[in-house]
Amino acid sequence: MSEDTNLNEVPVEDADLKVSAIPSEELAALTDDIVAAMKSVYDPEIPVDIYELGLIYKVDVSDDRDIEILMTLTAPGCPVAGTMPEMVADAVRSVDGVGDVNVTLTFDPPWDQSLMSDEARLALNMY
Repeated sequence: MSEDTNLNEVPVEDADLKVSAIPSEELAALTDDIVAAMKSVYDPEIPVDIYELGLIYKVDVSDDRDIEILMTLTAPGCPVAGTMPEMVADAVRSVDGVGDVNVTLTFDPPWDQSLMSDEARLALNMY
């Protein structure tokens, strides 16, 4: 496949890759702002934000700027299981240009320490 492949020539197995109607520069800026908003939410038992802990599995931005977030917690019995998704949704709703925000909680796959960023490991002295 050449570097300047026409979208009509994309193989069937790549057909699920979707091009956003949002201009790429605007989408990048919106994504950066969403990540910054998620980084303002901290796990109450671990002094690291949820993004660096690896609790965010997926963020989808629709062409209407609606946001779908798939996240987990450090443990299924986490005491903030009822409130953490709403805390994340509220933080992301504060981003200019964002439409509706939906946060779904999953425990598949379960979270483990390998999902933490280097920044989180450094903050927790886990090197």
